[in-house]
Amino acid sequence: MSEAVRPYVDRPVGDVDLADRFALGAARALGLPAPHRIRIGMNALYACGDVVVRVGRPTAPAALAVQLASRLLDLGVRAPRPAAAGAIEGDGLAATCWHRIEPSNRPVDWIEVGRMVRRVHGLRLDDLPAGYPVPSPVGFPWWDFDTVLADVAPEIDAVALAAIRATVDRHRDWDRLVAIDAVVCHGDVHPGNVLMTVDGPVLLDWDLLCRANPGWDHSMLLTFAERWGGDPSVYDDFATGYGRSMTDDPAGRAFADLRNVAATLMRIRAGRTDPAAAAEAEQRLRWWRGDPDAPMWRAQ
Repeated sequence: MSEAVRPYVDRPVGDVDLADRFALGAARALGLPAPHRIRIGMNALYACGDVVVRVGRPTAPAALAVQLASRLLDLGVRAPRPAAAGAIEGDGLAATCWHRIEPSNRPVDWIEVGRMVRRVHGLRLDDLPAGYPVPSPVGFPWWDFDTVLADVAPEIDAVALAAIRATVDRHRDWDRLVAIDAVVCHGDVHPGNVLMTVDGPVLLDWDLLCRANPGWDHSMLLTFAERWGGDPSVYDDFATGYGRSMTDDPAGRAFADLRNVAATLMRIRAGRTDPAAAAEAEQRLRWWRGDPDAPMWRAQ
């Protein structure tokens, strides 16, 4: 398997009207009901009856995402189930089809999520479809903090900017830490990427699959309670299932701190065209200023 530089998806779908038309064409080609857009972000998701059509701009052939999901399911990792064997591509976009996941009313079994992530970390590159990108996170553009900060610094007040820069400087060696004991990582483990079903939790969104230190997949949950208002038991349960806590691990803590930086800077960028994102960015900057009344952050 060749060394990938970019993850499977690293840019937003962009033109919403184009994505809508593409989803409609894909649904017609596959004999599905007319699509209803569920949400849009890096990818656009559409409900077509019992099938979800996912439209995005992958960096590799879209059929590889279907192959990856099938491999993961075979290996005992609950991932979305493909509803079609291939993909439809054109105009720089790609559409894949997935069985709609029916969530249950039960709380997420984070112990089982930890077990699944441990299975992922035990995978070899040969276990994955040839050609599916598994880069180092060092190449993720939103982790190029110097470039992103140069772009958004004029929009940040001096106190918050100093705190953000101090965090980046404190963890300048993150690119060295991320390569230590590197394993296959999901790349984006957080509550928004987990759905609880009657059969157990399903781990969604494999677009940021990468090779990194195991702490990469622990890092968001390490600050879930402290920064995002989550239940403190979530990380404890996840660590129990995983078989190891990284609460005091230098790499895990560095990635956790820098994820908070990236989360803030990306909201500032998004806020240029999205008033809701701008409001959330301001809430996050209050925390960086040291405001004792700063609210918890929202995922969107």
